[in-house]
Amino acid sequence: MKKWGLMLVLLTVALLFAGIDAEAQCSICTKTASQLGEKPAKALNGAIIYLMSTPLLIIGFIGWRWWKMQKKDEEQQA
Repeated sequence: MKKWGLMLVLLTVALLFAGIDAEAQCSICTKTASQLGEKPAKALNGAIIYLMSTPLLIIGFIGWRWWKMQKKDEEQQA
């Protein structure tokens, strides 16, 4: 089981650093980025993706811990 958890963490980290170009800007950020130029716009987009991923990772970790605790409780009841 630890092997699968490690593989999941490594896969998540690899996907975060894969450098996928994504458009994650709202209309206000898009207008601001178009005025900044190409390099600052890409940096702004990367920052938006980074800030979006942090809460998702925290929620995923909490869900994983909850799932492990539920599984442990089920094993103790059996």
